[in-house]
Amino acid sequence: MSKRPSPISATVDFEADGVQHGFLKLPISNDESAWGAVMIPVTVVKNGEGPSALLTGGNHGDEYEGITALMKLANTLKAEDVRGRVIIVPMMNMPAAQAGRRTSPMDGGNLNRSFPGNPDGSVTEKIADYFTRTLVPMVDVVLDLHSGGRTLDIVPFAAAHRLDDKEQQRRAMEGAKAFGAPTAMLMFELDAAKLFDTAVESQGKIFIATELGGGGTTTPESLAITERGVRNSLIHYGLIEGELALPEKPQAYLDMPDAACYVQSEHTGLLELTLAIGDAVQKGEVIARVYDMTRTGAEPVEYRAARDGVLIARRFPSQVNMGDTIAVIGVVVDSLD
Repeated sequence: MSKRPSPISATVDFEADGVQHGFLKLPISNDESAWGAVMIPVTVVKNGEGPSALLTGGNHGDEYEGITALMKLANTLKAEDVRGRVIIVPMMNMPAAQAGRRTSPMDGGNLNRSFPGNPDGSVTEKIADYFTRTLVPMVDVVLDLHSGGRTLDIVPFAAAHRLDDKEQQRRAMEGAKAFGAPTAMLMFELDAAKLFDTAVESQGKIFIATELGGGGTTTPESLAITERGVRNSLIHYGLIEGELALPEKPQAYLDMPDAACYVQSEHTGLLELTLAIGDAVQKGEVIARVYDMTRTGAEPVEYRAARDGVLIARRFPSQVNMGDTIAVIGVVVDSLD
């Protein structure tokens, strides 16, 4: 049984040349607005025939590096500088972005755990469905800009995933390297089934994922890496002309082979990280301690690394609950071929 058409409509013409700024409009009815709409800003920059790219941020509403970089790009990208089409959606989950939250205040939905979506589902599921069935089929490549948000800090990287189609994986990894972040990674996801990544890759499209800092803010450094990476991606996939701007230091290559890369807390308390982001880690080394905040005199619980590698992510708030990821360890490799 086929799904009904998406309830979302666009105020832009995706086939028209030029620069258009508009909205993806999702009808809603609630106590504040009986006949209202969720208005998701979208920019389309098109110039004739050529490749097509979808650039997205705000999949999680508290990840500001991608949101800010894409807002700036939407204000500056000119049609005459483009060959083909660039679709820019700085805030995919607009309700979450407006609330400064990872998830939507309208339905509690985590957009990046809601794909492929449902046109008859919640607000978040309807947004996911529109991207899956309307926007992704239009394009050749998707660049989805993430960071750690309020609860994580992450070493800046661009990544591809292990795929059954090795040519698709190769093209994605080339794009991840060309993004030009300090690190490129072959990434393992804990729960890939309902990710935007999987919805795109299952259609045979090229998907580049990023993590570009965190803490629920931006820094001049993180924003510079993000903006440079977006421009590099457009150059790499033939949408604009120019030379790739690569990092001053040689790019590091990291692999995340399995779930053992993730260190998750089995306790609630006060978190002490013993290493900084980017530090080398040795198997068996103490990487974190969790202190019982309800009493003094209790020894902290120590967490040790299960493998050698590099600390690529850490929990940002100092308070931690059972089940929170407190650290992620990547494995240094010579090649990602």
